[in-house]
Amino acid sequence: MAIGKHVKAVFAIAAVAALSLCIAWQTIALWLPTVASYWLPSGTHIVFTQRPEFIKRGISLHGVQVLAKSCFLADVGPLTLTYEQSRWNLTGESLDIDTHCLENLTRQEKTQADDAGVSLRDIQQALPPFNLALGRLSVTPWEPYSSKVTLNSDARGQRLNIQGKLLSGTATLDDQQTLTLETLTMRFPDSPEVVALNGAVQVPLNLDSIPERGNIDAEVISTAVDKPLAVRLTWQQQDGHLGVSPKGEDTQLLDVPWTLSGKTLIVQNGRWQWPYAGQDISGGVNMTLKDWNSDYSEANLEARVNLVTQGKAGKGNVVLTLVPGIASLKNSDLRFQLTGKINEDALSFYATIPGSITGTLLNPTLSLTSGALLRATGPVTPDIYLHEARLPLAGISLTDKGINGRLQTIVNASHRYWGKYRLHLDGRSQDFWFDRGHWEYNFWGGGDMPPLKARWDMTGKGEWNDSQIRLQSLSTGFNRLIYGRVTVNKPRLTLSEPLVWDRAQNTYEAGWQLQTQKVSFDNGGYLPTSALNIRFFGRNPADFQWKGDLSAGKIGPVNLNGRWDGQLIRGEAWWPEQSLTVFQTLLPPDLGFKIRGGKLYAQAAFSISETNGIEAGGHWVVKDGGMWLKDGDLSGLDFVMSYRLKDHVWQLGAKAPVKLRIKHLNNLFDMQNITAALQGFYPHTERNPLRLTNVGVDILSGRISIPSMNFPQKEPAVLTLKGVDLSELFTILKPKQFTMSGKVNGELPLYLNHPEWLVRNGWIENDRALTLRLDRDLVNAISEDNMATGDIMDWLGYMEISRSRADVNLSNLGLLTMDAQIKGFNPTKNAERLVVLNYHHEEDIFQLWRSLRFGDNLQDTLQQFFSLPKEQKPRE
Repeated sequence: MAIGKHVKAVFAIAAVAALSLCIAWQTIALWLPTVASYWLPSGTHIVFTQRPEFIKRGISLHGVQVLAKSCFLADVGPLTLTYEQSRWNLTGESLDIDTHCLENLTRQEKTQADDAGVSLRDIQQALPPFNLALGRLSVTPWEPYSSKVTLNSDARGQRLNIQGKLLSGTATLDDQQTLTLETLTMRFPDSPEVVALNGAVQVPLNLDSIPERGNIDAEVISTAVDKPLAVRLTWQQQDGHLGVSPKGEDTQLLDVPWTLSGKTLIVQNGRWQWPYAGQDISGGVNMTLKDWNSDYSEANLEARVNLVTQGKAGKGNVVLTLVPGIASLKNSDLRFQLTGKINEDALSFYATIPGSITGTLLNPTLSLTSGALLRATGPVTPDIYLHEARLPLAGISLTDKGINGRLQTIVNASHRYWGKYRLHLDGRSQDFWFDRGHWEYNFWGGGDMPPLKARWDMTGKGEWNDSQIRLQSLSTGFNRLIYGRVTVNKPRLTLSEPLVWDRAQNTYEAGWQLQTQKVSFDNGGYLPTSALNIRFFGRNPADFQWKGDLSAGKIGPVNLNGRWDGQLIRGEAWWPEQSLTVFQTLLPPDLGFKIRGGKLYAQAAFSISETNGIEAGGHWVVKDGGMWLKDGDLSGLDFVMSYRLKDHVWQLGAKAPVKLRIKHLNNLFDMQNITAALQGFYPHTERNPLRLTNVGVDILSGRISIPSMNFPQKEPAVLTLKGVDLSELFTILKPKQFTMSGKVNGELPLYLNHPEWLVRNGWIENDRALTLRLDRDLVNAISEDNMATGDIMDWLGYMEISRSRADVNLSNLGLLTMDAQIKGFNPTKNAERLVVLNYHHEEDIFQLWRSLRFGDNLQDTLQQFFSLPKEQKPRE
């Protein structure tokens, strides 16, 4: 009976124990975090979002998180803990640590146990054999350095291995407390720079003290230096040295001696230099670090670092001073002042920047206080002089999340040719960095542009929100532009649609409008209100397509489209057929021309690049143009031109000669079938000439033509007259003194580059019989001046000319000389009696053309001729 009672008691106890274990397992997510917090830093606690599960030889953990107050200090991915072959194995997929949460940790007060120190040997002996493997360890804000981590521990020591894209290495700690860095390689994101470390340190038994001796060697591979940089850190008891030099050279880029006494580390008279910049820069380092705590997470820091430059503007010196303050992994409190001047070639920078460093050293907050200002002045380029650029920095804070505060800039500068200008930028940022955070800004400015006799202004606003850059408005323009004989009134460029560039989505779009109120020409013509509308759409500012149209009053629209790939602008333009009457405003009013009809259309393709400049090709077509002239009219104008432009050279008539046809032109003379063809290059050269052909016009019942004219000219171009009717010429000119009838032929060799002549050895002669009639008043006037010539004038009053020839020369000063011989008879006197007239004439042809009347000049010439001595008079 007693045995039965004992058995029941045992079963009851077992049942209670089993029930307790079951309850404990079911509630493990509640009590385990409380127990684990005993070993966690003060201010932290662990959270299980899922209940652990049993697996073969161990347990599986999911949703384990460590919080510092409400901040997620660590987020642990799925974990498995197993025990095999007397070794614990902890395997996890990921561990994410956010160093921002360190600021939430509670500062612990020292205890007597802390002062006693911790023995590294005791820790090593207390550790069981284990393997730790993490598929990914990521620490904010250094996510690019995420790596795979393994840690192995046994009686011989511990071995740590890291493998990542930017960070990899191996370190061991043996049972003799020697920490050996076998290799550590670190690269920088988007950079070829490489840092490689190795070395050994004798770790003290008590973790409260510094290792008695050690040496660490490192090698830095940088694109700024031809050779790798050798870094060596050595110490022996209290004295140590840090040196950096190019591998294989004695030059010391960094020479820092230091002394350790108790809990005070002093760097005094440290020196550094960097001869690999555009100019030599150097400086000194002094620092005191003292009173650190037992876990080295906090210490007092004081430092002074200076930088000396020597540029074209002289010597500069900038000093960074850290006043005594707390440097802590949890809550730093450092005050600093950056003051001085830096010269970069001829450009000078002036800095007065007070501020503070607070928060954890792993993610400090840099705050700039009142009076923080950065200024720059000097020549930026040979043409641009920076009178002053001011960057007020007070109130700005900088963390690894970005910049917070007001960002503003004021630039006052001038261009040697384009004049002075002043620009302002003012905005506010919130955790802003490239493609992160938010920055909204306004900008405005203006200036003078003396070469164009203009003043300009600009204003706009925009924002940068995460990866999206948005320019909401922009307006820039001139009061006017005056260039040569052209005046452009109030041109202005504005955003017709916001510019939006989403760098993450690779989208870019914007709408622009360029307007001009009026384009005036000195000759009185003008271009009415003009507008260029254009849209951009693509991936980014270096890769987009564009489409738009150009119009000026009734002119156009000219349709445009193309693309920009960051190096080359390609485009096409179509000008649909429209009436020529829209170009009436381009003609000066005093010309008295009135366009009455005709059509025009055009097409072009072009490209613009820095290396090849502007290249273009296309064609223009004018059909059946017509206009009223002040003293006549023009009709039937046809014009076809193809062209190419490359290397500032126009190729005219690239596919076929440029052709001009005018059916009829009536202005003083009645002209029909005007033709011309042009093909070649402009500017022309010996290798690439320009050729004018098929120039001709039907006039005065005959034809005047130039078969060919080459530029540059090697042979004279011959102006040919064929069958020109003198009676029509005299009918148009209506000279009172004389008239002629009949037709003439001729050839006038034209010179364009002769040092003396425009026409040389030209001739004009009759095609058939000519008739000359002198006005009776002219004959009487000459007879009265010289009565001896009365009989001769009777013979010349009316003549039938069988032979006439004039040899013509024209100098490039406009002096026309003509030697003429006329043979004929007067049928009213004696048809068989030959009259021969030899005549020499000189005239300022430019003045003659200006007058467009030469009858009076001829009268004066004849009067002078018949006043000559008898031997120079005509013979019968």
